[in-house]
Amino acid sequence: MEYKQAIIIRTDLDMKKGKMVAQGSHASVGSAYKVFQKNPVIFKSWFGAMTKIVLKVSSEKELIELAEKAGKEGLVHELVHDAGRTQVEPGSITALAIGPDEEKKIDIITSRLKLL
Repeated sequence: MEYKQAIIIRTDLDMKKGKMVAQGSHASVGSAYKVFQKNPVIFKSWFGAMTKIVLKVSSEKELIELAEKAGKEGLVHELVHDAGRTQVEPGSITALAIGPDEEKKIDIITSRLKLL
């Protein structure tokens, strides 16, 4: 069984590359930690390769809808709300990570998205 994590970044906020990487990292670590706590078997199966895909959306609405779909499918996820100290307004939702979990489950939610 293949496992992966999807990281989704908002492009409408015009974040610089470093900011996007930081926000995606926050989402990735947060979601992975939740999986580690909830299902260490999945986490350990994923941890060796740590397969990830980084995708993009163009609005907060899209990111929230993806998070809701992930929740309905029983997938662990993490939405990042930025503190607003640098490039975006405080509380802005900047990124989402889904999983790690089975690749086919992640693809149900993310297959229509484009790579960042």
